[in-house]
Amino acid sequence: MLDTLRDITIEPGAITVPDEPHSDYERVRRIIAYISERWRDQPSLEAIADHVGLSTTHVHHLFRRWAGLSPKAFLQALTLDNAKALLADSASVLDATYEVGLSGPARLHDLFVTHEAMTPGDYRTGGAGLTMRYGFHPSPFGEAVLIATERGLAGLGFVDDGDRQAALSDLTRRWPKATYVEDEAATAPLARRIFNPTQWQAEQPLRVVLIGTDFEVRVWQTLLRIPRDKATTYSDIARHIGKPSACRAVGAAVGKNPVSFVVPCHRVLGRSGALTGYHWGLTRKQAILGWEAGQTLGGKAA
Repeated sequence: MLDTLRDITIEPGAITVPDEPHSDYERVRRIIAYISERWRDQPSLEAIADHVGLSTTHVHHLFRRWAGLSPKAFLQALTLDNAKALLADSASVLDATYEVGLSGPARLHDLFVTHEAMTPGDYRTGGAGLTMRYGFHPSPFGEAVLIATERGLAGLGFVDDGDRQAALSDLTRRWPKATYVEDEAATAPLARRIFNPTQWQAEQPLRVVLIGTDFEVRVWQTLLRIPRDKATTYSDIARHIGKPSACRAVGAAVGKNPVSFVVPCHRVLGRSGALTGYHWGLTRKQAILGWEAGQTLGGKAA
């Protein structure tokens, strides 16, 4: 815990002796333990207060009196600390994958994805002539919507607040002239492959179809080279695609990634290590990173 707090500056006089040293310390200890164990879930102040049996106001003032910062600020600092740890070796992540010749199928990507890009013409025509099948399926990160063509997975997004139509529209607007058919039987096998780590098999790679501009596809192909439990930055990606000054354009392309999770745009962080934006929400981004970290640790333990 001292390591976690090493970069936090506490203002002089911020820490005072509480009226009830023993009971207050025990409550603060429990708050710190709770946040430290659940930071990936980004617990609300209400959840923290409920855990220790106090009101939100009491928790806020008690924690600030003892630690010199609010529970929310402590959570942000802890999140940033973990993000920086992920980012520590980012500069070498993409370099390593290129050096070992992984410019085709992304063998360092844990889903063992193989991909193909549709022609620029397919993108420019808005998907005219394409039949795209879609279905809704459970995932570790909430309900997901998948879109597939006869060539493979073309879209993956998430449902928020039970609004399936909004989630589907977010994907279909990318290819407005395609024909869409609801067919959960067709997308269910893909969902099982994607969200079940026991089915991530190199000899049976998941086929992904990338439909976008040439620049976007190059960015998405680079994302596929980021290994699990690693992270990179927008500037690193820009450098690797030969456009070192195109960080903003790279950021826009990352945000338009139509195949969430599989094409791991959640593994891109700000240069400072900040989680920055995520099309499907920062809470979900943190949940995915935490889930992946758990899978990695579980694999090592095994």
